[in-house]
Amino acid sequence: MKGISYDVRIHGIEKRKNAAGVVTSYRLSWKVSGTTWKEKFSTAAQADAFRSELMTAARRGEPFSPATGQPVSWQREDEKPVLTWYAFTLQYVEAKWPYASPNHRRGIAEALTDATEALLTDTDGYSREAIRAALRWSYSSRIRDCGRPPAELSGIIDWLESHTTPMSALAESGKGALLMRGVLARITQTKDGKPAAANTANRKRMVLNNAMEIGVLPLNPLKTVKWTKPRTLTTIDPRVVINIHQARRFLTAVEAHSERGRRMKAFFACMYFAALRPEEVVDLRECHLISLPENDWGQMRLTNAEPRAGSRWTNSGKVRERRELKHRAHGETRSVPIHPELGSLLREHIRQFGTGPGGCIFIGPRGGLMTDRAYLKVFHEARAKAFTEAEANSPLMAVPYALRHAAVSTWLNAGVPAPQVAEWAGHSVAVLHRVYAKCVHGQDKEAMRRIWDATRS
Repeated sequence: MKGISYDVRIHGIEKRKNAAGVVTSYRLSWKVSGTTWKEKFSTAAQADAFRSELMTAARRGEPFSPATGQPVSWQREDEKPVLTWYAFTLQYVEAKWPYASPNHRRGIAEALTDATEALLTDTDGYSREAIRAALRWSYSSRIRDCGRPPAELSGIIDWLESHTTPMSALAESGKGALLMRGVLARITQTKDGKPAAANTANRKRMVLNNAMEIGVLPLNPLKTVKWTKPRTLTTIDPRVVINIHQARRFLTAVEAHSERGRRMKAFFACMYFAALRPEEVVDLRECHLISLPENDWGQMRLTNAEPRAGSRWTNSGKVRERRELKHRAHGETRSVPIHPELGSLLREHIRQFGTGPGGCIFIGPRGGLMTDRAYLKVFHEARAKAFTEAEANSPLMAVPYALRHAAVSTWLNAGVPAPQVAEWAGHSVAVLHRVYAKCVHGQDKEAMRRIWDATRS
């Protein structure tokens, strides 16, 4: 093949200084078939990233072009079709979807949708909501063969293919950084322009960074922008944790709520007494109850969970999809003790309501799985009934997940060793200490007593 060379020599990075000795740029030089090529960069990171790309290509044995000094695979942009941001995102989700969980798919789509908003070249009169709807369909349709989009979105999707920023623009010096600043500004805001939660902004930034690292561009444009990572709250607020008396008041209110509430008393009790996640309670089956003796501790062995992601993001098209336990490999299980009080509630629940398909313990009146909408309605109305006005107006157990937090906090304060608590709860000891550090009571007084004893004369 003519016009290629494997004779490549890549040199080090040279600092360029002005008369005052201040570094103004960084220059990389390399040779292809004896011809020297040079590129100038504004930062050392950019120069190092470009050099790494050249080195990787040379080590892989890729041919270089003596006419451009670059790997042949880096064909000139004007010699090949322009790859737009929108087309790039479709390629990215096509690669990621088979290996991503439904909730992760939804998170990726949210990040790409926000970023695409910031990289539109114009809107041509389309409304923001219409464009976002078209993007959501584009990303969710990669999971299954959905055919043509709905008629109301078809024109927008065709339009998107040529009305987002070319990927090559993201690699341009100066322009790329400016575009990335716009993207980062967008993901740190909600649709209403208010500051987004720190966890949300950080998660979306991680998605975009992963997308940029797949090698379409010579360097990751996000790394050319200095971005201060929003601080996230990693510890549980002790004010959300209920005690056993409040828990019993709440469960009584759930039972008194309605027929549906009676079906949910043991459902919520599994979160409080066994620290189960909502998606784990939804999947709880009779075969998971290894032992359920009267007036004694029992045991359950969890095998799966059914997190809610939405029908748009699951392979089956259902709202929930059965998966392995969180932070566990496929086929791995988790044993959890059954408190005698919870055991009594479970026995009564099965006696009164039986089980559903596959032995599911918690089913609705019509035989279907417990839905978020159903149990959230009962949760909030029972909470308002069970708590005093001051309690109801506080952060105390504001969401169902707080029942799990209360269970883990209770185990820790009861003196159960951290490794055992972590095993029952289904996460690592490091996460346990970090997340529940503020929920362990009594240690501060003991610490102050020791300091007092050490400093008394």
